Amino acid sequence: MTTPPSAHHPTGAQATPEPPTPTPPTPTPPTRTARAHSFNTAAAQYAANRPSYPPALFDAIEALADHPLPGSRVADIGAGTGIATALLHARGAHVIAVEPGDGMAAQFRSTLPDIPIIRGTGDDLPLADASVDFVTYAQAWHWTDQSRSVPEALRVLRPGGALALWWNTEALDVPWIAEAAVRTERHFGIDTAAERRNVNARAADPTGRLDFTRHTVRWSRRVPIDTHLANIGSHSVFLVHGAEHTAAFLAEEREHLLKAFPDGIVEEVYDVILLLAKTPA
Repeated sequence: MTTPPSAHHPTGAQATPEPPTPTPPTPTPPTRTARAHSFNTAAAQYAANRPSYPPALFDAIEALADHPLPGSRVADIGAGTGIATALLHARGAHVIAVEPGDGMAAQFRSTLPDIPIIRGTGDDLPLADASVDFVTYAQAWHWTDQSRSVPEALRVLRPGGALALWWNTEALDVPWIAEAAVRTERHFGIDTAAERRNVNARAADPTGRLDFTRHTVRWSRRVPIDTHLANIGSHSVFLVHGAEHTAAFLAEEREHLLKAFPDGIVEEVYDVILLLAKTPA
């Protein structure tokens, strides 16, 4: 005999079905603007822990531009906390920094008070026509709108000047770095290899107006695990995902790194990818 549905309810009433468990919404990926602005909240962390650039990079810039940096007028765009600006200045260039972010500009002024910095972006440079020998972008060109930043760079460069773009990219052929990249991809749902794939002439200038030469410099630095973790935590993909999400990843990453580097010192290996284009003389 079939038992009526009401027999399963203690009062004999018709049981109310449980509502279906709602499917959590898919998180909205952070916008490009949000990622670009995220650095302003972590400017001190960025300045203290991000890697620098090797002298061989600046040798390559001078060789490809066929022009020395000492005595040259250089506009360093998206200067951030001034890591590249300081190196250009130490090389003997007359540098002016251009930076849009409040936090980054404040950090720049606190550490490099003698180097001029003005507020602006590469899409609308606050510089006179044909006023500089070099326009440089360290880790910053991908935040621009190339349909605007390319003609702006050409406008402010003197005839025979050079636009130099470069990025520190992780050396993914190093086993521990490749393994860490896989963990990052899994945790944050990103493609860490895309950074290298997107560093090319077509992506840098979709219009094809510039004739870029590409050069790669490999270098490394040895830093404590805490510095390494603070470095990767200063990248935009970490900054926009929230403190709790990032802290959980970094705690797990510390355990992996201690197995690879039991002395607590990490050897970070980088390929600096340089793209340089000269203007007609």
